[in-house]
Parts: sequence; C-alpha cells; structure tokens
Amino acid sequence: MNNWLMKSEPDTFSIDDLERVRVEPWNGVRNYQARNMIRDQMRAGALAFFYHSSCAIPAIAGVMEITGAAYPDPTAFDSSSPYYDPQSSPDKPRWYAIDVRFIRRLERLITLQELKNHPVLLELPLLQRGNRLSVMPVPIRQWEYILSLE
Repeated sequence: MNNWLMKSEPDTFSIDDLERVRVEPWNGVRNYQARNMIRDQMRAGALAFFYHSSCAIPAIAGVMEITGAAYPDPTAFDSSSPYYDPQSSPDKPRWYAIDVRFIRRLERLITLQELKNHPVLLELPLLQRGNRLSVMPVPIRQWEYILSLE
C-alpha cells in the first residue's frame, strides 16, 4: 500500500480545519493524473501527509488517513460549486473524491525548503521540477525519512 502527500492551500482548507472536523472529503481535484491516483490507487488505511501549498511557507503540516474507497466527486455535479464540471455526470463521473481522517499534526512544520536539503528525498515527486500535482505517492523509505525530521 502506498503512502501519499496531498496538497491544500491553507486559506481554503488547512490542517487546523481537518483537525476540527476530523473527517472530510478530499474533493475538487481537477487534474487527470491526480484523479487516477485517487480513483485507482488510494485505499482505506493508507496514510497521507497534509501539505500546505501556495502559501508563504509551503510545508508538510500533518498526517491523515484515507478512510474508504474513492467515489464520484459531488462538487462536479453542483452548478454552484467552483469545481462544477458540466461534462461530468453521476452516471459518467469524470472526477473523484476520497475521505480523509485527521491523525495528527507534525511536531513542527517540515518546509519545502528543508525537504530540498536532503539528498534521500530528491526523487520525491514533490521535489521534481515542474511537478504541480496535488496528490502524489510517497515511497515508504522517503515517508519514514520525512517523519524522522520532526
């Protein structure tokens, strides 16, 4: 089973928000490659880093758990949602969501800049030039290494 890193802008939804609500749908993903990982590879029980992106200090902020199987993203069918997609329908969904559960905050933020300073992490998709995916796998060796930085 893969572990994951999932990005969210903290002004939209942060680790504080997830801690408050405990379980939340991870929806609004509108990239086909990220969608495929959510739909085809994420499994209940897998862990994911909660990563704050597009902010002053991008960083891994916490750990969450995937709680079940992916399902059609209801925001794609809601015309009042910023994630609405008129080409997606319940019988032919284009986009998928998955529920995540708060596990814990990291003891400290592990910043993007700090991650870049560790050669063992250089193959991490987050650090690959041009990679802007909001969902990405984290191999177990790199997962354990990142946790050792706390």
